[in-house]
Amino acid sequence: MKVVEKILSNSKVMEFVRWGCVGVVATAVHYGVYYLLKEFVTPQTDFWLNVDYTFGYVISFFGNFFLSAYFTFHEKPSLKKGFGFGIAHAINYGLHILFLNLFLWFGLSSTIAPIFVFIIVVPINFLTVRFVFKKQ
Repeated sequence: MKVVEKILSNSKVMEFVRWGCVGVVATAVHYGVYYLLKEFVTPQTDFWLNVDYTFGYVISFFGNFFLSAYFTFHEKPSLKKGFGFGIAHAINYGLHILFLNLFLWFGLSSTIAPIFVFIIVVPINFLTVRFVFKKQ
């Protein structure tokens, strides 16, 4: 039990756990919006899949910013942090679109491709967002 207590008392470990919780929510919102749009609203062409994916990303971005600030990093949101968060997510978004289109080009279904994108890009996002909120 002492090992578990020691792990749970480590602030960086708990920060990572909180980030994971926020990430699950943001990813679920992103994927949910994307999936609903692609299945029920737009035609399934490469162009519209990118639009749907982008729309899901933008919707999840706003909730992600405030949850990351308050819950994950225990910081007050500010314009400066919002700008840094936006820059980090612009890079992240570029990676998302790049890998989404790469997986679609390889022939993965439009339903499965985003899951592989999340697996690759989400860890990179943690590092860039943590830098925004924790740089001294």
